Amino acid sequence: MSRWAVITGAAGGIGQALVDTFSADGYQVIATDRVPQPEHLRCAHYLQADLAQTVSDEAYANSVFAQIKTWLGQDGLHALINNAAVQILGGVDSLSRQDWQTTLNVNLMAPFVWVQALLHELEQHHGSVVNISSIHAKLTKKNFVAYATSKAALSGMTRAMAVDVGSRIRVNAIEPAAIETEMLAAGFLSNPALLEMLLECHPTKSIGKVEDVAKFATLLCNNSTSFLNGCQLNIDGGISAQLHDPA
Repeated sequence: MSRWAVITGAAGGIGQALVDTFSADGYQVIATDRVPQPEHLRCAHYLQADLAQTVSDEAYANSVFAQIKTWLGQDGLHALINNAAVQILGGVDSLSRQDWQTTLNVNLMAPFVWVQALLHELEQHHGSVVNISSIHAKLTKKNFVAYATSKAALSGMTRAMAVDVGSRIRVNAIEPAAIETEMLAAGFLSNPALLEMLLECHPTKSIGKVEDVAKFATLLCNNSTSFLNGCQLNIDGGISAQLHDPA
């Protein structure tokens, strides 16, 4: 019997690392994202799907989940990695209602809907859900109001869901700090000195690799970690333990 993993947000930097790492660990991966499959992304199946629409349109959601369940067949599901997210920046005086709705639909409601829809398949193997949250769940900065709120809620939902489902499945979260992705690097192209400052902010004097997140996700899905449930794992280079003050 094959081990199956479903990974959302599979076309992004962390998403591609998740697909590669789970595939290398022997999983058959069903990858999904809004965009077409990246040419070099290798997975058992790729489904182009809109997570926000799976929240707002029940008929559309049913068709997406029906396709996934067809691919799973009788094997059930061993791991669901809720990785997809949007990051709409803005402050209290600028965020629109639509900004909030989009953020909450993708970052919070979609993980719940996907767990709910695939719960039976996960239960067949006492499967694992890994929610990719963020350091912004606890520590944030200006103009991240919507994103930080959604990630705080996602980490909170992880704890509540672990309690609610009891021994049927496990639900954990990863809260990464800055991770080296193409998107992050692009943000510093005009001022590489700022990237060096970002590295220096971390006690490790570095930022995380996408593989760091992917490896911890596979670890959380491993049977050897069966007592890990409802936890939020920091992958942050120690920055959340560091006090910043002018002295």
